[in-house]
Amino acid sequence: MTEKKTEGANAIALEEMGTQGQEMKKEQKTFTVEEAVETIGFGRFHIALFLIMGSTGVAEAMEIMLIAVVGPVIRCEWQLGNWQVALVTTMVFFGYMIASVIFGVLADRYGRWKILFISFIWGAYFSLLTSFSPSYIWFVFLRTMVGCGVSGHAQGLIIKTEFLPTKYRGYMLPLAQVFWLTGSLLIIGLASVVNPTLGWRWLIRMASLPGIVLLLAFKFIPESARYNVSSGNDKAALATLQWIAKMNRSVMPEGKLVEPVEERRGQFKDLMDPKYLRTTLQIWVIWLGISFAYYGVILASAELLEKNLVCATRGGGRVEEAAIGSDSEEIRSPCLCHLFAPSDYKIMIISTAGEIALNPVNILGINLLGRRLSLTITMGCTALFFLLLNICTSSSGLIGFLFMLRALVSANFNTIYIYTAEVYPTTMRALGLGTSGSLCRIGAMVAPFIAQVLMNASFLGALCLFASVCVVCAISAFTLPIETKGRALQQSK
Repeated sequence: MTEKKTEGANAIALEEMGTQGQEMKKEQKTFTVEEAVETIGFGRFHIALFLIMGSTGVAEAMEIMLIAVVGPVIRCEWQLGNWQVALVTTMVFFGYMIASVIFGVLADRYGRWKILFISFIWGAYFSLLTSFSPSYIWFVFLRTMVGCGVSGHAQGLIIKTEFLPTKYRGYMLPLAQVFWLTGSLLIIGLASVVNPTLGWRWLIRMASLPGIVLLLAFKFIPESARYNVSSGNDKAALATLQWIAKMNRSVMPEGKLVEPVEERRGQFKDLMDPKYLRTTLQIWVIWLGISFAYYGVILASAELLEKNLVCATRGGGRVEEAAIGSDSEEIRSPCLCHLFAPSDYKIMIISTAGEIALNPVNILGINLLGRRLSLTITMGCTALFFLLLNICTSSSGLIGFLFMLRALVSANFNTIYIYTAEVYPTTMRALGLGTSGSLCRIGAMVAPFIAQVLMNASFLGALCLFASVCVVCAISAFTLPIETKGRALQQSK
């Protein structure tokens, strides 16, 4: 009888232990930020995120494209030479290059949202000050400070990337190009009205308004949950994810949010880690070349229009002539003073609209062919169309070539932005994008001297240089060691 009681007690004890074990297993169920983002899915929060963070592209485009439409005016006002006009753009990107690395490091340490907010305040403040520039030197200095502020806008792309589910990144990120296009068209349209009436100073003041307005909208966007969890702030990350799930009318995964905390984060030597060394070096080459080509197209277009060059075929050669009625002595002057005509602004608007023309094709290429092959094709086509600019054709033909070039260089930027944001883990993503964005400004700094100085001396030589750089980038893109299509964002190395 005693033995039966003992066996019964043991059975009950074993059953209780089994029940406790099952409860412990349930309590130990965990999930990561990546799993939470995928479970919550795409919804209203992501639409708001897309609109607000995408609008940073409007502000950035207006500040960067401003130089192309203000250049001819300040050239006349301060009697500037070609190299002085080119130097303005170069110094803007010099400020961008220096601040981009600094903002990248700070964003990985203190958060993406804080750095984005600070960069917008910085940019808007110095942009307003630029409108009061008493001299050329002050203008160059203040635009350099604006370049520093604009470099922090890339944190908006990182926040979008870190909140988007994997299958939507290849579609939503390229669509953000619409905002850059909107900003570019807006500043050209404003310039056509404001420059001849109120003057360039009021144009700059108007260009700073979108950045100021966006500061009010940023309060609706939270800090990146991936950043919070990588810095050990799981509570804030969980609260953010729960808020997004509620806004999307979705559900959170079951269990506890768990992610390994990285002690070392955002260090430059991580980019040189053997795992990422080759990828990093090739990405830098591509970024530099794409920036060189992109701003080369923009500045070359403005240069052709400002100096009113018309291509005509005479004896099989290329002849560049001034428009009828232009003074030949003025054309030869190093301080050429020729303001844009209404027709010039119209041509700029048409060619700028090309930036959205290939967007549907670019989205399909990115998602079907992958990031590497898509970038290889568009870079190769960019090289081809640079060379086609040397063909003597009608004004409509020239507009068509410029239209396609703007479409291709825009597609290049779309793809490399997405690839860079996807290839690095959260702990070094902002640094990787910031460093790449910084180095690419070397290309942007050199582009004005090729498009605005060398092109006046040797048109074909400048085009061949642009095309050669694009070919190098195409080869580098084709040989990238990692394809990020369909790959989940990495949280740590």
